Amino acid sequence: MVYHADPMVVWEYVADFSNMKQLNPTIINFDIISEKGNYDHWEYITEYTEHLSQLPFIKNNNEGHFIIKPDGNEYLILSHHKTCFFSYFCVKSDSEFRFSIDSGKTNCTELVTYECPSLLTSFCRKEVTFQRQAIKANLQQHFSRFNS
Repeated sequence: MVYHADPMVVWEYVADFSNMKQLNPTIINFDIISEKGNYDHWEYITEYTEHLSQLPFIKNNNEGHFIIKPDGNEYLILSHHKTCFFSYFCVKSDSEFRFSIDSGKTNCTELVTYECPSLLTSFCRKEVTFQRQAIKANLQQHFSRFNS
């Protein structure tokens, strides 16, 4: 939950990938490769490098495809990611991130699905959980500065 913030404003902040370096501490750098559309349906592709939270000396290269659009009374960010380690071992993940109003607060809900080798299931879950928790905590912190 993000308190005292309009869901559209929170959605716009998260949809701008340049803010992701402040939200997700594992992202090292990024480039926007392409973008198209307008406010009602915006799409972009980014290439980004990040490190693992549990093993920060290991870096991975990613390509993310994003679709940003209003969805009825909610706001939506759909994304598909290809994450590659050592330039040859790649896994895919998908996210559906929704922003809606709930009793005067912005409710941010995210459904993430991801591939992971079965031997690394626990490790992968910790990585995904760390990033999701960091993004939500940093999002709350960002918007709390405006309401203090």
